[in-house]
Amino acid sequence: MSSITIAVVAFGAIFAGGLLGMGIRWVLPAHHASEETKEILRLGSGLVGTLAAISLGLLINTSKGTLDTMNNGFTQYGAKVIVLDRVLDNYGPETAPIRGMLRNAVMHTLDRVWPEDKKRHVDLSPLEASTTIEMVQVKMNRLSPVNDNQRQLKSQAIQIAADLAQSRWIMIEQTQQTLPPFFLTLLLFWLTTLFAGFGLLSPRNGTAVAVLFVAALSLAGAIFFITEMSTPITGIIKVSRAPLEKALHHLGR
Repeated sequence: MSSITIAVVAFGAIFAGGLLGMGIRWVLPAHHASEETKEILRLGSGLVGTLAAISLGLLINTSKGTLDTMNNGFTQYGAKVIVLDRVLDNYGPETAPIRGMLRNAVMHTLDRVWPEDKKRHVDLSPLEASTTIEMVQVKMNRLSPVNDNQRQLKSQAIQIAADLAQSRWIMIEQTQQTLPPFFLTLLLFWLTTLFAGFGLLSPRNGTAVAVLFVAALSLAGAIFFITEMSTPITGIIKVSRAPLEKALHHLGR
């Protein structure tokens, strides 16, 4: 289910809860609207509101952390690619084919994660199946250094390539992480219950309905951003392509 769909469902459920509470208030017997009843309703709403606020805060923090981690991952990946290209360039002209493979790997990643055609869906399966970095490692292992400087550069290049391979798989695995559906469902239940309580305490007029509408819309927006930031590769809110574009600009120079 897309982030927009989840947000729309959340808004509908939360706002409907508020309207339901307002409707129930007008059919309840008079003794159910006593001050003692309203007080326990306020206490219950405060408890549910606290639970919902804590959960929203945790989800926002977790989702933002996922986005930041992925951004940092691509930044480090781009920097390591540039350093590896420089090391191979210093090794000698015999590394030109390897450097070409490295450039193609970056171009392939840019095309898959940030396709030029906006209508094309992001497809990460080719990246998972790609063995370009592994082939780069194989070809570097086959290099035959003739002096101490080349031997040192080869060792350095192999280490950087190993870091790149590890970073690639870490980022791929991070894209598999999703928000637990049960947690989102429970949060939505709390928010709907909370708004039903608000409706029970609200007068039946346009201002109260407008306040409930704006509040429900704000919470749906928060849920939208949470689900978007938790999928930083495939969502509307995506990681920046600038680090890999910068790396591509420097490769081969």
